[in-house]
Amino acid sequence: MTGVYVPGDSLLHRLPAGAKLLGLALLCTTLLLLGSPVWLGGFTVLVVLLYAVSGVGPAAAWAQVKPLRWFAAALFAMQFVLVDLHGAVSSTLRLVLAVALAGLVTLTTRFADMMACFERRLAPLRLLGVDPFRVSLVLSLAVRSVPVISALATRVREAQQARGVSWSVRAFAVPLVVGVLRHADAMGEAMSARGLDDH
Repeated sequence: MTGVYVPGDSLLHRLPAGAKLLGLALLCTTLLLLGSPVWLGGFTVLVVLLYAVSGVGPAAAWAQVKPLRWFAAALFAMQFVLVDLHGAVSSTLRLVLAVALAGLVTLTTRFADMMACFERRLAPLRLLGVDPFRVSLVLSLAVRSVPVISALATRVREAQQARGVSWSVRAFAVPLVVGVLRHADAMGEAMSARGLDDH
């Protein structure tokens, strides 16, 4: 789920977080059951319509699937070689559409609403001695950290290109890991300042 909340007053924005998460689960399950590229094409139209209804804008929509472009291309090529064109198209479309749907949920759902939903659903864990607040906080932070890490990776790659550095796993991974650790430290300090580490 790579989205960052975009304020709005659309029907999707007004839906409860739990309803959107349930809808996401049902739609992704439907995706797995659709085998024909024709049906998947129809599903693509549905996803486009959902984005149009949400009013988040083309830029936010593209940002959800943009990080997948190279992985999707590699998946398509691998499936085409190992299976066939039908399998390659179906597998790639399923992946892209699932990510787009997950992104739409986070684009139209406030962080606080997502966290509250997780906490309510995890309430039965209290019987096992588990604090639902802590679990919901971890899940929510994990979801919201995805776009941050994606943006860090993009900045590192753009900085390499600006300096004319050729592709290197080490040159890419080291600054990315450092950036992620700094983000984690900043997040930990912010939580400590709010007393969440002692909750």
